[in-house]
Amino acid sequence: MKVYTKRGDDGTTGLLYGGRVDKDDLRTDAYGTVDEAVSALGMARAQLDGRWHDLVLATQRQLFVVGAQLATHTDHWAQLDDEVSRVTPAMVDRLEQGIDALVEQHPLPGEFVVPGQQPAGAAIDLARTIIRRAERATVAMRRTGLLPDDLIVRYLNRLSDYLFVLARCVERGEYVPTRER
Repeated sequence: MKVYTKRGDDGTTGLLYGGRVDKDDLRTDAYGTVDEAVSALGMARAQLDGRWHDLVLATQRQLFVVGAQLATHTDHWAQLDDEVSRVTPAMVDRLEQGIDALVEQHPLPGEFVVPGQQPAGAAIDLARTIIRRAERATVAMRRTGLLPDDLIVRYLNRLSDYLFVLARCVERGEYVPTRER
């Protein structure tokens, strides 16, 4: 199987379950930005072990759900599966529970935060800012009628809060870094 198809040489890309849009379409901007966040989280995960590694991996997998839904025209949303390719309210609820649990175990600092004390924490902060950009793109989609509801916007908004808290935990060194490979 070849990786290249040449179908995108005209500046368009295919959506899940059919249809093509321009590569600079709001939809491709949104799911492409989500994909960037997945990669930034991969930079963090590569430096983490144990619980923190698992939390980052779970977040990456949830972002695949977000990306799949954003890459599907709303006419085909009925074909999507909850928490596999469609965001659910329960996903937002779990983020809130995760935020609350992390803050309870690791209170937030009382001053402004400058990322960069730990490479993994800095990568999580990078992912957080990328998620904010994805959120802005989904807000634009919602405003132009490409999204029938605000669930993905709510998820991304909550996710950026979750990543902020997670990065603070990692920045404090409250994790076990991976052994040298």
